[in-house]
Amino acid sequence: MTIIAVTGGTGFIGRHLIEGLTAAGHDVVALTRREAPPRPGVKWLSGSLHDSASLRRLINGAEVVVHCAGAVKARSAQAFDTANAQAVSRIAGIAALQSAPPLLIHLSSLAARQPELSPYAASKAAGEGALARLRDMPWVALRPPAVYGPGDQEILKIFKSLKYGLGLVPGSGEGRLSILHVRDLVAAILALTAADRTAVAGAIFELGDPREDGYTFSEIYDIAGRVLGRRARLIGVPRRLLTTTAQINRAMARLTGSTPMLTPEKVAELLHPDWVARGPKLGERIPWSPQIGLEEGLRETLAWYRAEGHL
Repeated sequence: MTIIAVTGGTGFIGRHLIEGLTAAGHDVVALTRREAPPRPGVKWLSGSLHDSASLRRLINGAEVVVHCAGAVKARSAQAFDTANAQAVSRIAGIAALQSAPPLLIHLSSLAARQPELSPYAASKAAGEGALARLRDMPWVALRPPAVYGPGDQEILKIFKSLKYGLGLVPGSGEGRLSILHVRDLVAAILALTAADRTAVAGAIFELGDPREDGYTFSEIYDIAGRVLGRRARLIGVPRRLLTTTAQINRAMARLTGSTPMLTPEKVAELLHPDWVARGPKLGERIPWSPQIGLEEGLRETLAWYRAEGHL
């Protein structure tokens, strides 16, 4: 049994992670900004990533720290940097001061491979850079692609559009991307908690599902349509239209005080032709390999949407 500290435990990935960690018999200490429901094996600590005192309480005594928290949308490059780079540096600095420094597992993003594309990608790369500057502190960074599964809201949008027989794909729809079921990601983290630290310390791993060459958006729609039993007419959305829509979206967000998801920088990410996970491969260092193919994962996710009344 290991004491594992978790950030981002109330998010989509974090909820699955905590379920997996407690099922494996670990004790979890999780940071939360709002009241969280009690659950066996979990101690919730009130605090934030910006508060060093709460981070010290979180990390003190932990043998492993899993940093899942982060921002996928923000109002400015500075806000992305605060959430995705400075928080990593703060956590790592506190962990390094422990008498027995824990293994820090950082959930980065495949976007960190292309920091020039967007403030989000740059902030994820900067977070990895903060880890790389550490000395005598065991860490590993994971770069997952799009992660889906029960509870995810992005794949739901695909199923909903398929109900109407349409599929909107960015650009030509022929760029390739990896995708990963959340249970495979949790399994990777669990494998790291049990691994020999010398085999993984200081490494960055890109993760994907069993299909190593990834998928096109068109293939994802085809597989989702087969699962749903509906075929869709795919419509490519040109870059100019995507960018114009993103600019309008940003302007409206400024007027309403909200945080936009679709921005011109996000369009650059969407249209990047290669988001296929490559090396180094985690399975070459420790016993782990992805088990859930896209069709199997989508069937499970669709069943959850239907059970929850979303479709």
